[in-house]
Amino acid sequence: MRIAVTSVSGQLGSAIAKYLISEIGKENVIGIARTPEKAKHLGIQIRKGDYNSRQEFDQALLGVDVVLLVSGMDTPDKRIQQHRNVIEAAKINGVKKIVYTSIVGNEEQNSFTPIVESNRQTEKDIQNSGLQWSIGRNGIYIEPDIEYIDNYVQAGEIRNCAGEGKCAYTSRNELGYAYTKMLTEEKHNNNIYNLVGEPITQKQLASYINQVYNTELEFKAISVEAYKQERIAELGEFMGTVITGIYEGILNGAYNVKSNFQKAAGRAHQSTLDVIKQLKLS
Repeated sequence: MRIAVTSVSGQLGSAIAKYLISEIGKENVIGIARTPEKAKHLGIQIRKGDYNSRQEFDQALLGVDVVLLVSGMDTPDKRIQQHRNVIEAAKINGVKKIVYTSIVGNEEQNSFTPIVESNRQTEKDIQNSGLQWSIGRNGIYIEPDIEYIDNYVQAGEIRNCAGEGKCAYTSRNELGYAYTKMLTEEKHNNNIYNLVGEPITQKQLASYINQVYNTELEFKAISVEAYKQERIAELGEFMGTVITGIYEGILNGAYNVKSNFQKAAGRAHQSTLDVIKQLKLS
């Protein structure tokens, strides 16, 4: 079985590729990247594939049995067609199965809703493709909070608009493990899984970070509008609005969902505390 991983130069794609290599051997894993040079460190065959180019994917998926489609990072209005380029190329190349990295989230209107909706459309496109499929809905990554610790420490707090809402976080490492099972085991065909850990509040998140990093962070809740203005000022209109939508979603319960991780991975998701400990060591 030859498995291709798109966006393999990215953090999620490379995490999945590394688990696949250990599972089925590097000779059976093909990486696809818009800039192949950025993925050569993986030690596998890397093919060029830009989501905007159907022609490149017609070539990139030659001889592939299963493809892992990592959701694109472009604006929602562009993602649907970009993903369709991969789906159509898979069909003409005789690919047997597509596994898609979607996201958890509901349709409640906030500034993250267009991204959720674009992912749901790709889910439908894959289900209607005539191929075998499996879909993971990723939880919110914990890594950005860890990468942001210095900023939190400088401020003395974790500050956002999530209030008392709970978020079932995950990590790219945990996802890499689960997607490898979904890619290699037929029992996952035609299933959609919420790939998340246990739901926690922002106050609990601060407590876990304090335990691992010996910090003294507190959580401060602010309004959605105030947080939006802060994020836009720091990150720009698009990313600031997206990040605000994520935390507004936490406030409204969009990420307080039942986990199907055990069913997908064959083991329980690591606790958030253990994930944070692992990230500190990595």
